[in-house]
Amino acid sequence: MTEAGTGQGGEDFRRFMLEHRFGMDEIVTKLNILRDEFAHLHDYNPIESVISRLKSPESLVEKLQRKGLAVDRQPTFDEIRAAITDIAGVRVVCSFVSDVYRVFDMLVDQGDVSTVEVRDYIAHPKPNGYRSLHALVQVPVFLSEGPVPVLVEAQFRTVAMDFWASLEHKIYYKYRREVPAELLERLHEAAETAYALDTTMERLHEEVRGLDPLPDDVVGQLRDGGERPDAALLDALRRLGAAPDQRQH
Repeated sequence: MTEAGTGQGGEDFRRFMLEHRFGMDEIVTKLNILRDEFAHLHDYNPIESVISRLKSPESLVEKLQRKGLAVDRQPTFDEIRAAITDIAGVRVVCSFVSDVYRVFDMLVDQGDVSTVEVRDYIAHPKPNGYRSLHALVQVPVFLSEGPVPVLVEAQFRTVAMDFWASLEHKIYYKYRREVPAELLERLHEAAETAYALDTTMERLHEEVRGLDPLPDDVVGQLRDGGERPDAALLDALRRLGAAPDQRQH
C-alpha cells in the first residue's frame, strides 16, 4: 500500500493522516496547558515531558501487513482505524507513579476526551518487565466539513520507566528482536530495580512535601504488583498526587 494506494486516492490518505496529526496535537496541547499551569501557578509540576509521534506511511503499511490487511487487497480507512489504534501517539513522562495516575485522571476528565481503553502495565507489568499506563482516548477534531473523532494512544510513565523502555528498545533493535536469554533476564532485573527506585523516590517525595505516608499494605502492592490495582491503591496514589489543599484528611 502506497500513499496513493489505499483505494481511495492520495488526497484521502493525506486527509486521513492529517486527522490523526490534528488529534495528536489536540492531546499535546491539553497536556502542555496542564504542564504550564503547574509550572506557573503551583509549587510542583507532575509533568516532566510530553513527546508525540505520528506513524510514518511506511510503518503503517508494515503493521497492516503484519496484521494481514495489506496483502490481498487495499484496506479501507475504516478497516485501518479499527486495526491500528496507535497511528497517533503521545508519551507523558512524570516524576512519580502517583503523578502518572494524577495526570491521566486530569486528561480523561476533560469533557471532550473519551476513554476507549486503558491498559495498566504498571499494575500488570509485561513479562519482560515493561511498565507504563496506556490509554486509548478519542478526541474530536474540527475540520471544515465538521468534527471527526480521532483515536490517540497516550502512554504515561515515570522517568525510570521511560529510561528502561528506551534501553529495551535499543537492545531489541540491535539484536533484531532475537535477544539472548541471559540479556533478557538482566533486562527484567533492571526493570524491577527501576521500579524499586520509583517506590523509594515516591516515599522521599512524600517526606519532602510533608504528605501523609502511604499505608504499608498499599506500598507493598505498589512494590510487588498484584493481580490488578485495587481501589485502595489507586485512591492512595491519586490522593498522594493531589495538591496539599486538595488532600482528604
